[in-house]
Amino acid sequence: MKLTWSPEMASKAYIDTVASCIKLHKESGVAELVSAMAAGWNARLIVETWLSGGATATSIGLAVASHHTGGRHVCIVPDHKSKSEYMEALGETDENVEVVVGEPEEAVEVLTGIDFMVVDCQSKDFEKILRSAKLGARGAVLVCKNANSRMSLSFRWRSILDAGSRRLLRSKFLPVGRGLDIAYVASISGSSSTGRGKSRWIKHVDQQSGEEIVIRK
Repeated sequence: MKLTWSPEMASKAYIDTVASCIKLHKESGVAELVSAMAAGWNARLIVETWLSGGATATSIGLAVASHHTGGRHVCIVPDHKSKSEYMEALGETDENVEVVVGEPEEAVEVLTGIDFMVVDCQSKDFEKILRSAKLGARGAVLVCKNANSRMSLSFRWRSILDAGSRRLLRSKFLPVGRGLDIAYVASISGSSSTGRGKSRWIKHVDQQSGEEIVIRK
């Protein structure tokens, strides 16, 4: 069984995330795109990492996605002070989020079957976190946010995945927010097919730059 794309789920999550960000006065852009992707792929285990002082709009989007898929949304924070800051910033959305305190590269190892994961490239250990992730048998989608500011200019997805047992299907950089670097990982069966439905075009407008991006799913 593989991750299968659902345009309907993606659209619902996208619209609900925009509404939530407006209601909570959060900056949107990356949030609704990531939410649509997580819901569209029907992710059952969504994991993200968060740094103190970071934006929480992405977390709101992932919480919305987990609500639509009925899955878990887990956020890993480095310490209890960060947890308190994170929960306060989320407000009423926090009821859908499980917060784990600990070193991200260690905490992620106990989370088995990750379908969708978002890491912050502003963390110096983001590559270690990605390598430590135990991905789901159905395949997985990995997202690096703030990709324009990552410390390692030599970063390559194949160096993260091909050294292990999982195969990279494709990767894509999107100039949304401060940059999104996205990788699609094959299922255990190794098939490059992620669904038999018809292709669908999704249009996303980056609210910061005004740039229109069209993605084929």
